[in-house]
Amino acid sequence: MVELIAFVGVSLIVICTPGPDTALTVRNALAGGRRSGVWTAAGVATGQAVWTVAASLGIASLIQASEPVFLTMKYLGAAYLIYLGIQSLLAARRAGPAGLAAAGPAVDRTRGRSLSQGLINDLANPKMAAFFLSLLPQFAPADQRALPVMLGLGLLFSLLTFAWLSLYSLAIDRLRALFTRSRVRRTLDAIAGSVLIAFGARLALTRT
Repeated sequence: MVELIAFVGVSLIVICTPGPDTALTVRNALAGGRRSGVWTAAGVATGQAVWTVAASLGIASLIQASEPVFLTMKYLGAAYLIYLGIQSLLAARRAGPAGLAAAGPAVDRTRGRSLSQGLINDLANPKMAAFFLSLLPQFAPADQRALPVMLGLGLLFSLLTFAWLSLYSLAIDRLRALFTRSRVRRTLDAIAGSVLIAFGARLALTRT
């Protein structure tokens, strides 16, 4: 129980620290509303669940040990973040009353896109492999229980991430009337785009 509490504490610190997944969730919640943000959060959590399985079975360690695979994933992930950031900057340039009004009914059509963006954003980041490989073993016993414990802790981390990112989406939805003002929306789109590009550049330039 003590180890579980410690794991939850460490997880909450990591999850509440803004990163690429948070920036993407906020971006999609601004563009498509609460549902788009929640579906993005679901995609992120699903990606983390995949990394959990990969780390528990040793697949993530193979990815981390293979420099060509690691670098390929890193640059693809960086390129994807920069691509999404550029999209937000372009949206900020063309945002206007007509564009904002047209964005409302498109929520249902963006569910699959939001889910896939969250999933790709998380899976394309090889840093997640290193993260789960360094975090999960610290709280798992060194015996036959290691695999189920690591799986359980990783899935718990994924659920906590989903809950936190969903709260972001709900908060943005509550302030929807403010965010749909043309000037505010353009500013937020520009900020979200710049942050995503910055995260992408940092991922590409980081050596390990």
